[in-house]
Amino acid sequence: MTTSSSDPLPFSDSVRTLLDGKNFASVATLGPDGAPQNSVVWIQREGDTVLFSSTDGRQKVRNLRRDPRISLSVFDLADPYTSVEIRGTAEVLPDEGKRLPHTLSHKYLGIDPPGEKDDEVRVVPRKIVGFSA
Repeated sequence: MTTSSSDPLPFSDSVRTLLDGKNFASVATLGPDGAPQNSVVWIQREGDTVLFSSTDGRQKVRNLRRDPRISLSVFDLADPYTSVEIRGTAEVLPDEGKRLPHTLSHKYLGIDPPGEKDDEVRVVPRKIVGFSA
């Protein structure tokens, strides 16, 4: 799936610090009827791209395949008045080897994630472009 041709705007150092912390993100997508659907997810920053993992059949993934518009909000658990909202479009890509759940589990819990069925398909919505704080 392709994304907007726009390049992501660079994150400031304070936004990178917030995204790199053990802070949860709230991901909003648009359902088939246009209603918002919100999920709390673990995130990983790679450069100026935000990644999160999901299984292929989840509502947020179905929503993004149909309409790639997304809003992601993160606040600092230690200081909830420090937050960022990132809006843009997301690309859904396969997570070959299910690498991201392992990385995220170590970031947030310090342990390996529980096992999954071999036929469970993991995807990574990424390349969220656009930025507002």
